[in-house]
Amino acid sequence: MSKKLSWTDFEKVDMRVGTIIEVNDFPEARNSSYQLHIDFGAEIGIKKTSAQITTLYKKEDLLGKQLVAVVNFPPKQIASFMSECLVLGAVNGKDVTLLHPGLKVKNGLRIS
Repeated sequence: MSKKLSWTDFEKVDMRVGTIIEVNDFPEARNSSYQLHIDFGAEIGIKKTSAQITTLYKKEDLLGKQLVAVVNFPPKQIASFMSECLVLGAVNGKDVTLLHPGLKVKNGLRIS
């Protein structure tokens, strides 16, 4: 069972829609990962992250794909890379299915 969360706590989590504009291999990562550059629109800009999504996604299939990410975590050093956001996905063992809007929307739209 998960912990209860207050509405105030939920409002602190800034989830936004962004579009992947660059994908790179990340051989230094402990677990198989890609380095993503994601465009969150004019207000937030481009943020980088590392994502363990290599079992279900090929690099070329990710370019131009929209996804949902938390954009207000502090940066986190992962090997030689500074991660600036956290992409959201449904986790089934090592398989992660990215959360994304069903239709194309404007980059930077807030999830609520």
